[in-house]
Amino acid sequence: MLAVAVALTVLRRPTQHETPGGPLAIDHVADGDTVVLSDHTTIRLVQIDTPEVYFTPECYGEQASAETKRLLPPGTVVRLLRDPATDDKDVYGRLLRYVIRASDGLDVNLRLVADGAAAPYFFEGVRGMYAAELLADADAAQAAGRGLWGACPGTQLEPDRGVSTGPPS
Repeated sequence: MLAVAVALTVLRRPTQHETPGGPLAIDHVADGDTVVLSDHTTIRLVQIDTPEVYFTPECYGEQASAETKRLLPPGTVVRLLRDPATDDKDVYGRLLRYVIRASDGLDVNLRLVADGAAAPYFFEGVRGMYAAELLADADAAQAAGRGLWGACPGTQLEPDRGVSTGPPS
């Protein structure tokens, strides 16, 4: 029993790159790659890009946003993980983080790419700690025609440019 308690304590201990503080909860999903916490902090999911839903809507934008909303409904408790290779914030002041569901440890950034709702995006060519996994997941999703890869013909995997799926169909 003691070993289980020690193991659970180790699993819950923040990593050196984890944002400190108490539990963080999702207030709402702004779009497929941006969420707002209950304390009004805006988080841009780092190292990924989803098709746009605002300004110039793109193919699969609404579906990608819906997938993020399904994974992170309001009230979901999350942990934030900073990638030491990337900037802390983007030009809009949003924190750049991996969003980890506290209940089961699911890395939402990675899941969105594996599901085909997002593509890897290495801003200014900076490849973070999960770059290889993101690329492998994107290749597998593209090969299987999952998500945007099946819904948006002609979409290219260009991780240094972000995803561009064209107009909604």
